[in-house]
Amino acid sequence: MDTNEHVIEVTGLRRVYGGGFEAVRGISFHVERGEIFALLGTNGAGKTSTVELLEGLARPDAGRLRVLGHDPYTERAAVRPRTGVMLQEGGFPSELTVAETARMWGGCVSGARPVGEALALVGLAGRADVRVKQLSGGERRRLDLALALLGDPEVLFLDEPTTGLDAEGRRDTWDLVRALRASGTTVLLTTHYLEEAEQLADRLAILHQGRIAASGTPTEVTAAQPSRILFELPEGYFVGDLPPLGELGVCGHEVEGRVVRLRTRELQRTATALLVWAERARVELRGLDVRSASLEEAFLGIAREASERTKTEGAAA
Repeated sequence: MDTNEHVIEVTGLRRVYGGGFEAVRGISFHVERGEIFALLGTNGAGKTSTVELLEGLARPDAGRLRVLGHDPYTERAAVRPRTGVMLQEGGFPSELTVAETARMWGGCVSGARPVGEALALVGLAGRADVRVKQLSGGERRRLDLALALLGDPEVLFLDEPTTGLDAEGRRDTWDLVRALRASGTTVLLTTHYLEEAEQLADRLAILHQGRIAASGTPTEVTAAQPSRILFELPEGYFVGDLPPLGELGVCGHEVEGRVVRLRTRELQRTATALLVWAERARVELRGLDVRSASLEEAFLGIAREASERTKTEGAAA
């Protein structure tokens, strides 16, 4: 098996709704076999529209889609038995038990794994005889995931998989997704929890207003954003008493009271110069916090930059 095979290929994808609203505007990306790929974006960015097209639920208005080498819409029969789908909302019959729901779903799946095995994977083995209406929100999400795994899919679509889960449940789900990747399953994930994408994704794409604003590994995406240094000015000192910020490699700063926040793309150089200055001045930088940009900071920065570009383009037009 070629581990570099593109299991999902998206080229120039567009989706237009009634009234001419273009939800997806010519995006392109690929997902390799055994990879976790996260599709991120604010509400209305085009994530759900893209995933629905990949699941074969609608025909794209333009562009090319391939899942496992097939068009997921026109060749649905060749794709659907090999994929698992976890929707944001399952909508299960409330009077059925967990096991009855899984058996019902398993009847629609080719080569379904044993119900007990699927429930054990998501920690619901002890809740098999409980009615769906008695499950907590987090337990319903676990059931959603169990049903998506019944067919032992080659490709798994996870739409907000840990919404409603507590911290322990979220970590358990992350461990399960990692185990699935290790076994060769390809995962396409959408999530609003940026820590989740940072923890799980091998690569990701950030959508903004139907276009890909940034893509790459989580490290590559965050590296494009400035790091930050936070500290409290020593008593009697002001920002002007620091060495020239430009010489420190600082690309921006804010001051709130006595707290200073520096932004830099040269974190080691800036931090070293700042500490050398403090040592020579014989002062303590209280509350010193030095860190690279998080995915959340990168996400917000990319969304802000994309919005500003859109405004500029609109004004120019």
